[in-house]
Amino acid sequence: MEELLHIAIKAAIQGGKEILKIYATDFDVISKDDDSPLTQADKNANDVINTFLVPTNIPIISEETKQDNYDTRKDWSQCWIVDPLDGTKEFVKRNGEFTVNIALVVGGNPVLGVIYVPVSKALYYTGADGIASYKVTLISEDKICLDTIMSSSKKIQPESQGDTLVKIVGSRSHLNDDTKAFIASIEKEKQVEIVSKGSSLKFCLVAEGEAHIYPRYAPTMEWDTAAGQAICQSSGVKVVDITTHEPLRYNKENLLNPYFLVK
Repeated sequence: MEELLHIAIKAAIQGGKEILKIYATDFDVISKDDDSPLTQADKNANDVINTFLVPTNIPIISEETKQDNYDTRKDWSQCWIVDPLDGTKEFVKRNGEFTVNIALVVGGNPVLGVIYVPVSKALYYTGADGIASYKVTLISEDKICLDTIMSSSKKIQPESQGDTLVKIVGSRSHLNDDTKAFIASIEKEKQVEIVSKGSSLKFCLVAEGEAHIYPRYAPTMEWDTAAGQAICQSSGVKVVDITTHEPLRYNKENLLNPYFLVK
């Protein structure tokens, strides 16, 4: 597991470098079939990440790769789940709140996760033992020394809700009526502070104690959440289906997630 973690970290950082090359240009944006935006950065990051993950001989589910059908995937005991550029809307807005997400899923559960923020060079990851998550800010992407990364990392942990104040994560791009209703229900008993972030950084906010709850009443795909869920779970935070209250599962027949709550 430690070797796979190191591979995922290297892949995420190199993917981030490719993203920044495009970020610094006057890039074009096209719309995919679902009207979500796509840039050359998504494609380039996916290509470089694959150069690291393909040699592991573990199958890959990626937003930017044609998916194998479920008849094939259902027999996978493990797989990588990748979003080479999570938060393309944030990328297009140039607000820096986009990430590279890489997760290893075993038996439907994300056991390893890496989230890299190219602009700030912040790196979040699960420990190889799966019982803690960490954060470090890289000095440089050019010289990746895993020993330095590990030794410089700090353990992250969630913050318990206060008696009067609850910090709730809201997305810059998705704050719909269901989310507003959830927030209103909390406001009946406690003061609410909205913490706004884009992409998978919303998971990181809860995992590192900068927020208490992240309700998601809007569509997401497995690659949007797998790495964030792994990091949350290792730090002691639950990511559960709003209806069943069970942890989100992965490599499903339908890769669309149910609505969920991070707490």
